[in-house]
Amino acid sequence: MASTSPPTPSRLLAEQALSRAAGAPLVGGNALELLIDAQAHYDAWLAAIRSAKRRVLLENYIIRNDAIGLAFRDALVDRARAGVFVAVIVDWMGCLGQSGTSFWKPLREAGGQVCVFNPPQFGRSLGWMSRDHRKQLVVDGAHGFLSGVCISAKWLGNPERQVPPWRDTGVGLRGPAVRELEAAFIDSWNASGSPPLELDAITDDGRAGSVALRVIATQPATAGMYRLDQMIAALARRSLWLTDAYFVGIAPYVQALSAAARDGVDVRLLVPGTSDIPLVANISRSGYRPLLQAGIRVFEWNGSMLHAKTAVADGQWARVGSSNLNVASWLNNREIDVAVEDAGFAGQLAAQYEKDLENATEIVLAPRRYRRGHRVRISEARPPHPRHIGGSSSRAAAGALRIANSMGAALTERRVLGDTESGTLVSAALLLAALAVVAIAWPAVVAWPIGLLAAWFAINTGMRAWLLRQRHRRRIRGIDEGD
Repeated sequence: MASTSPPTPSRLLAEQALSRAAGAPLVGGNALELLIDAQAHYDAWLAAIRSAKRRVLLENYIIRNDAIGLAFRDALVDRARAGVFVAVIVDWMGCLGQSGTSFWKPLREAGGQVCVFNPPQFGRSLGWMSRDHRKQLVVDGAHGFLSGVCISAKWLGNPERQVPPWRDTGVGLRGPAVRELEAAFIDSWNASGSPPLELDAITDDGRAGSVALRVIATQPATAGMYRLDQMIAALARRSLWLTDAYFVGIAPYVQALSAAARDGVDVRLLVPGTSDIPLVANISRSGYRPLLQAGIRVFEWNGSMLHAKTAVADGQWARVGSSNLNVASWLNNREIDVAVEDAGFAGQLAAQYEKDLENATEIVLAPRRYRRGHRVRISEARPPHPRHIGGSSSRAAAGALRIANSMGAALTERRVLGDTESGTLVSAALLLAALAVVAIAWPAVVAWPIGLLAAWFAINTGMRAWLLRQRHRRRIRGIDEGD
């Protein structure tokens, strides 16, 4: 999508539409480096931290108390002792059981600041569900990184057990867009309720190259990345290659991909074959059939875990970051991605995609025998090594999703039910009949959970109302004192 010739009216219209959809302007003058897998990330991140002279801003969903996490913490402590301003944001849920107060004590004692994002608290019944899923690092306001990689030795695999490293993707960034990363960090910091950060202004323009990109820092309910993903599916003319760790396609996005595929666009989706969250993997598999029927090619990675979140369209446009193709990333979490409009970078990402497919199995509806890299029957898509795809709870969740989808279609008549969904509807009817019997014969079994849930919401809603009233009274008192 990048060009040296004067932009045409249609090009200008597309740029305007992309900017408005993403809620992010196109920023030129950047240099971009593609980082593949965790070791390359950790080497680059630690080198940047150790060279910091002014400030280090680190925001990551998981920082684990292991060899890798300790290496990062110690590097941050060293910089803080040297007088460098160090601020870290970690997510409460992401770091639950991974690293705690004692882990960060040395950094705080050295003068660094650590913010734990969105721990559970009264007055916010479901507020804890919103997570900070970003993975970014900014050093001296001049060098930035963003990725899907968390700070944990798990990403490096386990050579002793012959577990290969996780497959993941990120970028190193220099140029004016680094300021957008800093602004995103400050926004997360302030949203956590911590005292506002005061950073020295960067005076030079920071131009470092010729790459134009958008930094898309989404917040809960903003849906900027979702709108952009939808628009790229609509604008792609030749190809749209997607990699995602936790794909759970909602109907509007699946329809957008299907429409592109039916229009002749080469749409491909690469997902994990073995997932660290088996529940999501089973739910993802439950949605393969409509994709395949629309002509979308689906591949499962044969390695230990595919954690990358990337897209490349028409060899001209590319996206890399922390956002997955699911509702949690699109609507619930704080995420950060770059959408790059540069043929050179898109070409690098496309070449990496083709390389990744060499270690993937294509899933198709036609019956074929399994061979690595060749087409197979959807029900026979299994690699030669064992897969841990979850137990009965995972299968039950995937079944529940299928039942919910079919029931929704049956009740709303918003899509035509397929012949193969009759069994799902029978299961749904039996479940509803069983629930009706339980509710009539033993109403307390149904009433108690509803009562407890209502009490929980009542307590938290009352607490929220009290806090708002107190804030209003403080504001009124402040106005009166000012008068």
